[in-house]
Amino acid sequence: MFGKKKPKIEQPMTPEELSRYNDKKTAEAVVERFHVTTDSARMVKLKKRKKILGIVLGACLAVLLLLFIISMLLTQWGDLVISVDSPAVRKGIVISEDPNFETFGAKLSAKQVSDVTNITYTWLPTDLDTSQNGSHNGENYIAYTFYCKNNGEVPLDYEAYLEVIGVAKSADEAVRVMVYKNGEPAIYGKASMKDRETAETDCTMFETNEKVMTTKTENFGVDQIDKYTIVIWVEGNDPECIDDIRSGHVRMRMLFEVDTEDDPGKFGEGVFN
Repeated sequence: MFGKKKPKIEQPMTPEELSRYNDKKTAEAVVERFHVTTDSARMVKLKKRKKILGIVLGACLAVLLLLFIISMLLTQWGDLVISVDSPAVRKGIVISEDPNFETFGAKLSAKQVSDVTNITYTWLPTDLDTSQNGSHNGENYIAYTFYCKNNGEVPLDYEAYLEVIGVAKSADEAVRVMVYKNGEPAIYGKASMKDRETAETDCTMFETNEKVMTTKTENFGVDQIDKYTIVIWVEGNDPECIDDIRSGHVRMRMLFEVDTEDDPGKFGEGVFN
């Protein structure tokens, strides 16, 4: 009939066409499996790399933390630390355990004394300021000798403050601090707990609750040197030397500052205000 299309008769594949078709499907399957295998291998390698990187970073952080703790224990948490602030360093103030200043810097730390018991002033050696440089502790006291030098180019004025930076069990109530400056000693202690306006009979009263003392050197000449010896002990004759302070501790720092024309308002303020 007119108007009707003849049905399209599908021609069978020739053997060559069938072979090419099968080869193509086989190749696609191989490519598919290859990509899956490749992606899986990459994921495994990536996970291993991330794990190794995590372990390396963790180890580095642990080492840095350990070094930081050791540094803090040696420099900031010592029983006595001596420091020079940044403006004083720029002006040339340096400190050293060596009177010849073959080595020097801006920070020193005295060795600690463990398991101390109370003693009294008369038990201390009489040559504490002359016997040795650096740490020369006794069984129940800290003794530290060091030197301050103007390593700059012009004379200057400096002040040094000795402060309490750490206390446990109110041990500072019975502590005595003897400071030698160029051979001249002075002994300091906290005011009596009964009367905070009255010094103990054997010492000069702390300037504040935290500040032990202040010293000043004016017109400190180029290459001039000041010698210091600091001695710290628990005074057995102090009324506050009682069982309650057993296992306590006191940590102190001495800070050096200079009078600078570019920042005169901070001179004398130290770290105590």
